[in-house]
Amino acid sequence: LQWLWAVSFDVTSVKSLRWIVNGIKFVVNSLNTKGFSRYLIRENPDFIISTHFLPPYIASQLKINKRIKSSLITVITDFGVHPFWLTRKSDIYCVASEYTKKVLIREWAVDQRQIKVSGIPIDRKFKKKLSRQELASKLEINHREFTVLVVTGSFGIGPIEETVDLLDNQVQVLAVCANNKKLYQRLKNKGYSTVKVFGFVNNIEELMSVSDLIVTKPGGLSISELLVKQLAPVFVSPIPGQETANIKAMDYFGIGLIADSPLAVKSMVLDYRNNPLKLCAQKEKIFLVAKPDAAEEIYKLCMQE
Repeated sequence: LQWLWAVSFDVTSVKSLRWIVNGIKFVVNSLNTKGFSRYLIRENPDFIISTHFLPPYIASQLKINKRIKSSLITVITDFGVHPFWLTRKSDIYCVASEYTKKVLIREWAVDQRQIKVSGIPIDRKFKKKLSRQELASKLEINHREFTVLVVTGSFGIGPIEETVDLLDNQVQVLAVCANNKKLYQRLKNKGYSTVKVFGFVNNIEELMSVSDLIVTKPGGLSISELLVKQLAPVFVSPIPGQETANIKAMDYFGIGLIADSPLAVKSMVLDYRNNPLKLCAQKEKIFLVAKPDAAEEIYKLCMQE
C-alpha cells in the first residue's frame, strides 16, 4: 500500500488543495478529540508543545475562537514539511535543520521570526560519549573491525536478511531484527562468521557507539539519533512521502547514500570501509548538522517567552 500512501501524501501537499488538508483535519478532530479540547480549555496551559501534527490544529482552532491563550509551539519531527503541520495560530515552529527552515519560508510563506532551528528532540542517552573499546568487550565483538549496524525499524521491516547475507565475512555486522522474531531466528540459525544478531534492543545507543556506519530507514527520529552519534548512513526502504523528503534534506547537506538493493548496500559499505578519508569527510558534515541539545533549546525558548 506504499503507492496509496505516496499518492495521498503528494495530493495533500499541493498548495491549491490546502482546503482538503484542513477538511481532513477538521473531520478527524471533530470525531476524536472532543475530550482533548475540553482538557485544553480547562487547563489553559501557558505553553502547548506538540510533536504530532494533530494537536496544533486543535489548539489553533481553540485560540482562534478565544477559548485558550496558550503559546503554541509545533515541533516538526521530520526534515521535510507536510502542510498537515501548519496552522494559523502556531506561535513557533521548531524544526530539524536550516533546510527545513528554508522549506517553511520558501514553500509555505512562514515568517522566519516564527521558526527556531532546534533540531528534533531525542533521548538524552544518545548524547553520552561511550567508550568503543569497553562496549565492544561487553558486546563480545572486535572494536578494531569496521562495524556496520543494520537496523530497519521497530517491526524488522526491510531487506535485512539478504543485506546481512552479503555483508557477512566482509565487515563486522550488528543486525537488529526488532520485533520480527521469525527473522531473528532465521538469522541466528545461519551461523554467520562476522554477524551478531539482536532482536528488540533498548541499548541501541551502545550499538551505535561501536559502529562506523548504519544501514537504516530514513525516519526523522532515526536520522536525528544517527547524526548525534556521528554515524554515516546508508538509507534503505524509504516510505514515499516523509521519508523520501528526509532523504532530500540529507542530500542537501551531502549526508548519506540511498541504496535501492542489498547489492547496492554492500557496494556502498565496502566503499566506505576502503576509503577512510571519505568516511571522515562524511562525519565532518554530520557534525555540522547534528542537534544534540534540541530538547534543551525548546525548553529555553519557553523560558524566554
